Amino acid sequence: MGIPTAVVVGVGAERGVGGAVCRRFAAEGYHVLVAGHTAAKIEHIASGIRAAGGSAQALATDTTSEADVARLFDLAMDPGAGREPVDLVVFNAGNNQIIDFRALTAAQFESFWRVGCFGGFLVGREAARRLAPLGRGTVIFTGASGSMRGKAGFAHFAAAKAGLRMVSQSMAREFGPLGIHVAHVVIDGGINGERLRNAMPKMVEQRGEDGLLDVDAIAATYWYLHRQPRTAWAQEIDLRPYKEIF
Repeated sequence: MGIPTAVVVGVGAERGVGGAVCRRFAAEGYHVLVAGHTAAKIEHIASGIRAAGGSAQALATDTTSEADVARLFDLAMDPGAGREPVDLVVFNAGNNQIIDFRALTAAQFESFWRVGCFGGFLVGREAARRLAPLGRGTVIFTGASGSMRGKAGFAHFAAAKAGLRMVSQSMAREFGPLGIHVAHVVIDGGINGERLRNAMPKMVEQRGEDGLLDVDAIAATYWYLHRQPRTAWAQEIDLRPYKEIF
């Protein structure tokens, strides 16, 4: 048996969910394909994993491109000597921004949907095509509070995330009986990562360490989902700090 392979799509900041998931999977002995839009950021993540003794390769990927996603999975199915085909896939791509509904343009709405939902469809479909014949594997989608409810100023974001949730549910019902575990993780709260720290430093300070979701703790949950016995698979799990009101 060779080294198992994982694919993480939507990796950006070093202190972010995607980066933390990559590091956790690598620490568990996986060869990790680090996929994201910005080549410099994903290479930084991959090189950090290699420096720590792990195995990782960065691949610049536009998750809204069928060709890019197919190319990523071609590599994932044949990752090199001593490595096994992929059996763990995470879709973590997405963006978020408050926009007044009256000012929201058609192009903005479509852009959020293409990254957050359409990209998840492309990754999920390719994962199903490759994993179903093998009869095993885990596919995890990163969700958000917007997956469950649309807040003022977030119609574009909620529409994309709610659609992604439905993709995950349909996939789980179709491919669960074929041996593929499909799970959706609702991230309900602020994430203690680079994006929030840069955008809202005062809010981060007010919430404190325990008032925000820790990226490594999120990554631990993703690993837990992958290791669940098939007699008790979770299709959806929600995560929030203990201080978060819901």
